[in-house]
Amino acid sequence: MTLTTATAQPQASEPAGRPLNWGWLGGFAALVALAAVSLFVGVADLSPTDFLTGEATEQQRLNLFASRIPRTVAVLLAGAALALSGLLMQLLVRNRFVEPSTVGTSESAGVGILIAVMLFPSAPLWLKMLIAVLTALAGTALFIRLIRSLPPTAPIVAVPLVGIMLAGVIAAGTTFVAYQFDLLQSLGIWMQGDFSGVLRGRYELLWLLAAVGVVLWLFADRFTVASLGEEQATSLGLSYKTTLNLGLALVAVASAITLVVVGSIGFVGLIIPNLIAMWRGDNLRRNIGWTALAGAGFVLVCDLLARTINFPYEIPVGTISGALGGIIFLSLLLTGKMRTSR
Repeated sequence: MTLTTATAQPQASEPAGRPLNWGWLGGFAALVALAAVSLFVGVADLSPTDFLTGEATEQQRLNLFASRIPRTVAVLLAGAALALSGLLMQLLVRNRFVEPSTVGTSESAGVGILIAVMLFPSAPLWLKMLIAVLTALAGTALFIRLIRSLPPTAPIVAVPLVGIMLAGVIAAGTTFVAYQFDLLQSLGIWMQGDFSGVLRGRYELLWLLAAVGVVLWLFADRFTVASLGEEQATSLGLSYKTTLNLGLALVAVASAITLVVVGSIGFVGLIIPNLIAMWRGDNLRRNIGWTALAGAGFVLVCDLLARTINFPYEIPVGTISGALGGIIFLSLLLTGKMRTSR
């Protein structure tokens, strides 16, 4: 079976000209405002007035530059990367119900983390990230192999169901091995989506996510052609398998880096691309910026809620995104506003 699971929908036209520019500037300004609020929300008492008047103490400056700014940057990078990963995966698989956490990519990256913790407990973070990237690539490739084996008459929901089942099997196997070696608690800490441990010197690997976004932008047209299916893409002169492998590699890299640094944050790559597609259609290049902006904003809102709902304690961001994202996704399905194919 090819990756084509349903007839592609025609691309929606996009409003051109000044209104679109103002809309982008408004969205960016809202994100900057939320980021500014994020800098001064937390247990440590930081006030923007103290910094503007020069009355901030040395400890307050340390908290701002060593903790709050790195945390906010990490939230923005992770949110944008997860949303773009979901957008790219949905485009290549041509199914709106997939994202890295529903096809086994994130769970496969967790296998890499377990291997690193078992065999290289004192290894630097970059090595653990590399192992997680390799296992994420293997898990994603296995998912693609499985859906290609589906019969041509398989319903569109078969693709995400295969991914969910694969993710469940991988997660169960990882949990079993971690339990046998008394590493279950350690693995849980790695997998839990949380930004509370982000500090200066411990988040810089997330800047690699910006490079993933740049590559996605540069190859956006090729990925769009690849989404037409292998036969049509090849007839147009595109190296389909090379483009597909590049796209899946970008998804695996983004998912693994995010998982290693901040843990698992679900639903971002599922709901954000669908909301943007409902609004602006399916043109990848024109949706990249909006998807990154909305993904960063969504995770930032989740992080702010995680810090304020049970203040002064924090709720894991992955818990907030799972609850909020699940509600949004179900509402889209129940109201019939969500299209089932690209």
